[in-house]
Amino acid sequence: MRAFILTGPGEYTVDEVPSPEPAPGEVVVDVERVGVCGTDVEFFTGEMAYLRQGHAAYPMRLGHEWAGTVRATGAGVDAGWLGRRVTGDTMLGDGTCHRCRRGRQHLCAARQEVGIRGGRAGALAERLAVPAASLRALPDGVDAELGALVEPGGNALRVAQAAAVGPGERALVLGPGTIGSLAALFLRAAGAEVHLLGPSEEALGFVRGLGFDRAWTEATLPDLPFDAVVDATNAVRLPALALDLVEPGGRLAYIGLAGEPSHVDTRTLVLKDVTAVGVLSASPALDATIAAYASGAVDPRPLVAATVGLDEVGPVLSGKRPRGAGAGPKVHVDPRLGE
Repeated sequence: MRAFILTGPGEYTVDEVPSPEPAPGEVVVDVERVGVCGTDVEFFTGEMAYLRQGHAAYPMRLGHEWAGTVRATGAGVDAGWLGRRVTGDTMLGDGTCHRCRRGRQHLCAARQEVGIRGGRAGALAERLAVPAASLRALPDGVDAELGALVEPGGNALRVAQAAAVGPGERALVLGPGTIGSLAALFLRAAGAEVHLLGPSEEALGFVRGLGFDRAWTEATLPDLPFDAVVDATNAVRLPALALDLVEPGGRLAYIGLAGEPSHVDTRTLVLKDVTAVGVLSASPALDATIAAYASGAVDPRPLVAATVGLDEVGPVLSGKRPRGAGAGPKVHVDPRLGE
């Protein structure tokens, strides 16, 4: 099968590689869509911390936001999975540790992460092997495009839930990228008044197109009480700004990661009686995200600017927009294109 292989910072190939066989407990999926993520870009540039920490190494196969159809099952797997359209959890715990036994496999110290950590090959290929236990079936109405948006959507839903606002309350989302835009959609679906903060008027154009008229730069941000603030950026100074902007007694939800340590003054946190929550992983919210997409409560399709083949992944990772791309922040890959 064909696969995109990252061989080093800025170095890659698209090659024929052996097709995976399902190990006991695994399935093999025909991949139909894969989302390109900021984490993939960090591996491409060599900045991803896992490379320094020993959790990942080149060569590697990226791709953790995916959807496809089960083509083969390994020993011990229910044959009913065959032919089903699925997506899957990125975080694969060892199943035995204290965290896994408490249902927190996404925090397992020994976890693999599909396309990210522990040598587990990702979905930027025609086929993918994953544990059957990680699968989530996709209902009618949730096609491959939506299926590949479940993983980022799960992250966004968790951070929106952490903000814990609803009708009559006001939320501010820092960052109009993929996760920030999705979080805004989930917050709006919960009934909150949603504002977004972006680095420039140009950066805010897309979210305004989603119907978020309350989109601001720091220079134009109105002096309003925000019951919750979500930080979905990689800016080192914005976690502190989030604390400054949130109402006393409000909530902070952090999902963005800066390239260097951010600093939050806990004296302000205490004196404002603020609750701060960090969010890692979509795992606990995958089912709820699929349900939101299936019901139409949240429609993430506008986020997908273009769908390309494996041969175009390298340029996308290097920051080039595909020809004819729309305004959305997300690029999808269909490994079947260009065969």
